[in-house]
Amino acid sequence: MKILLIGNTGQLGWELNRTLLPLGEVKGVDYPEIDMANANSIIQQMRSFRPDMVINASAYTNVDKAESEEALATAINATGPGILAEESKKQKAILIHYSTDYVFDGLKGTLYEEDDVTHPLGVYGSSKRKGELAVAKSRGTHLIFRTSWVYSTRRSSFVSKVIEWASKSDTLKIVDDQIANPTWSRALAETTALLISRFSISELHDRAGLYHLAGGGYCSRFEWAREILFLADRADEVVVAGKTSEFPTPAERPLFSALDCSLFRERFGLELPNWKNALRLAMDDKTFN
Repeated sequence: MKILLIGNTGQLGWELNRTLLPLGEVKGVDYPEIDMANANSIIQQMRSFRPDMVINASAYTNVDKAESEEALATAINATGPGILAEESKKQKAILIHYSTDYVFDGLKGTLYEEDDVTHPLGVYGSSKRKGELAVAKSRGTHLIFRTSWVYSTRRSSFVSKVIEWASKSDTLKIVDDQIANPTWSRALAETTALLISRFSISELHDRAGLYHLAGGGYCSRFEWAREILFLADRADEVVVAGKTSEFPTPAERPLFSALDCSLFRERFGLELPNWKNALRLAMDDKTFN
């Protein structure tokens, strides 16, 4: 199998690059080798490599900056994936594309399911929703995985930031009204690779569509931060709860955007580990000072 991995230097893409290698010939590309805001760049990569499967782990992810760079965010998160989906269909390649819980407004109050009404609060979420629709519109074989609060221990993420903040301050104030599923990038990558290894092309075709795929369970950022510090042997750090309204940002965040991932488990027999267990594994994998 020939796999084109787009965004191979990102926190998810880097993990995918490692986990996909046993499955076939993997070509990993990222900007500027491929520019998801440039149709010709996307088409050139697709037609020169002619993959059997395309995995798009690239995205414009700066939630706040997207408010002032709407055109660029939309090009990368929506228009580009649509072109990628059309080209994948022409080449009869399967496309795996990742989306986000930020397509929801967080007002439902319970776990979000795949068919719940979307209502993004900002440009980032809106651009990712447009990307979902563009991929689906192609009618090619695709799997869209909505995920949530993806983190890595090999680069800057909420995990490393909490530890950095703790080293600079005696007291941390972390919001307790933003709730979702922390998702370790390695667990997400490994589950994607397991999916590809276990199911044939025809089986994936039969199961094509949109799924929620995120860490098991959910928590607030406050709870997440406390667990991070506990695992980093910094349990004596003082962490107090704050509200989102105390930290004004250019982009509004959904408050309760936790995802129900049961459909993915039912269709594929796979699931990501509970967020606490995954966090322990992630932090055991790297020493934080």
